[in-house]
Amino acid sequence: MPEVYTQTAAPRTAGDRPAATGYHERMTNLIIVAAVTAAALLAGAGALHAIPRLGAAGRKLGDSFGRAPLLDLIVTFFLIAPLVVGPIVAGWWGIVAALVGQIVALQTWVFLHELAHPAARRGPRIVKTMNRIVGRWRNHAAVWATATVVPLFWLVRLAQIFVYPLLTLLIGLPRYKAADWVNVSRHKFEGLVGHDLIWCLYCDWMTGVWSLGSEMLRNVESFWCPIRFASGKKCENCKLDFPDVVGDWVAADAGMKEVTEVLEEKYAGRKERSWFGHPARLTVEGRDVKD
Repeated sequence: MPEVYTQTAAPRTAGDRPAATGYHERMTNLIIVAAVTAAALLAGAGALHAIPRLGAAGRKLGDSFGRAPLLDLIVTFFLIAPLVVGPIVAGWWGIVAALVGQIVALQTWVFLHELAHPAARRGPRIVKTMNRIVGRWRNHAAVWATATVVPLFWLVRLAQIFVYPLLTLLIGLPRYKAADWVNVSRHKFEGLVGHDLIWCLYCDWMTGVWSLGSEMLRNVESFWCPIRFASGKKCENCKLDFPDVVGDWVAADAGMKEVTEVLEEKYAGRKERSWFGHPARLTVEGRDVKD
């Protein structure tokens, strides 16, 4: 009797799965990342709206969230954390998924916020005015273009938190109360809703971060290199942000003797070493004399 041979298929391994299956799994992961991101951000926004309604303690906590250092945590949660967690969970495409989740959350919040404030929505609006002046498409495209530099401002803020204090410790540059710069308050302005409110809050935070950074850079520049630029046009352009360039830094055609004399005059024997015209010269260890 002839023998009968049967062939048994070898078990499939993970590497043997059809490409379509891997593609569907990746897409599923990306959709999950986007959905979880949107849900988490909307939940966070809901909590921020609810906290000030919890009485005096809630209002106090809400105000604390509006200024550094707690504001730094809020900004990181909404703007940076999704872009870090997304690729950890789903690879580099996770950044795209996280961005999609952030945009969905933002647009959902804008819709709901405007829906909750119908009078303000129908009244005078920044977005309506600028749409009329420059055109709807160009206005919105330009606004979204500004969003791409959020990581830059966040990195500047990190430098303020972790790098500048080293200069305070090592060479006596003045300390600053970051909350006096890094804070937001435009949510209290009557009539700002939805699109207008979120972009005004972004500008609110961004301007404070940049202004504090400029203040710190004034100290750095005057301390290490109080020499005017050879370009008169550059001096003119920079004098608003770096006032010492006008009268206190030495001329571009002077010598090193003049530079060292200025440094001795402005910094020798001082415990706190701020840029030359700064009111911190009337402070003790970074605190106002009156305090």
